[in-house]
Amino acid sequence: MATATTDGAREHARAQGGTRTGSMPVVPASDWPATTPGPPVWAETVAGGNYTHRVLARGTALRLTDLGGDACAHLLLYADGRPWERLSTADTVKVQWNAYLGAGRLLLSDQGRVLASVTADSSGRHDTLCGTSTLRRNTERYGAGTPQSPSPAGRELFKAAAAKNGLGPRDLPPSLSFFQGVRIKEDGSPGFTGSAGAGASVTLCAEQDLTVLVANVPHPLDPRPVYTSTPLEVLAWRARPTAPGDPLWDATPEGHRAFLNTLDFLSARGLA
Repeated sequence: MATATTDGAREHARAQGGTRTGSMPVVPASDWPATTPGPPVWAETVAGGNYTHRVLARGTALRLTDLGGDACAHLLLYADGRPWERLSTADTVKVQWNAYLGAGRLLLSDQGRVLASVTADSSGRHDTLCGTSTLRRNTERYGAGTPQSPSPAGRELFKAAAAKNGLGPRDLPPSLSFFQGVRIKEDGSPGFTGSAGAGASVTLCAEQDLTVLVANVPHPLDPRPVYTSTPLEVLAWRARPTAPGDPLWDATPEGHRAFLNTLDFLSARGLA
């Protein structure tokens, strides 16, 4: 179909309606072919070297799945409408006395409140310590790191996702990542443990209204000389937030306090 004219370009564009590719959002999410425990609100496959973002309501469940075994989901969370309250990897680690993510861990803000909880995990290969890749590092390793290059850096993709939510580079704190593991060795240095394999997933619960940014790029400690990043499945559905009486609410004294801080804050604003 000729696209040299406006009429031809319009017809070509309209002919793409209904086309499905291997990496794209499904709109509406209810058209997602797989079943979910609740009504789906976000269904997308994110290609390697790409990013996505979404605002999710409190109580939404978010499942990330490493489809090919080489995805690495770098994640940033913000309290929606209050971007100054954001994911703090430092508080997530120190408040819970643990640097390793898994089911039952909480993702905390710098205000001592819970942004999200990890409700399920079949991977066990995650990282709270190293952050994401940068333009300089990717340029040195792969020859380029801009969003349009064959080897985009995570921070550059986060900048693009942030801009679409009214945020700038100064709003980007250190991120955490899922599906490519890091463990601290006896000498204190970080050791890259790689992937748990294709099909591993992790499920989060949004404990506040959240702005979610995701960049699917290689982990900065990945030793392979070739930029390697496979598709990431993102699927969210309506569920409910953690409440008093849920096992996770009282799992640890530190987590209990963080949930109380969150409930106190939201209740004062009529949000819980």
